[in-house]
Amino acid sequence: MAKGYWIVRVDIADLERYGAYVAANGAVFAAHNARFLARAGRSETLEGSSRSRNVVLEFPTYEAALACWHSAEYQEVLALRTPVSTADLLVIEGYEGPQPGDS
Repeated sequence: MAKGYWIVRVDIADLERYGAYVAANGAVFAAHNARFLARAGRSETLEGSSRSRNVVLEFPTYEAALACWHSAEYQEVLALRTPVSTADLLVIEGYEGPQPGDS
């Protein structure tokens, strides 16, 4: 079964208050077996638009990624982020097909 991913781009208006979201989200993500693949590291926009912070979270399945976002626990944590940031969050199913160079 293919993994699920959150692709998140965020602009933060209040770093101090955003810190409360960061402190609270770990327990929720752990409960949904998520792990960070990228978390606010260096980035360069080569095409299109961007935001100041980028995150990629991996979940065991696409359904698990959706379930995390819809969970009551995450919705409580999300309430900490939304007043102090603007975000784009995409849930995407992983790909398990042929790769470049495969014969």
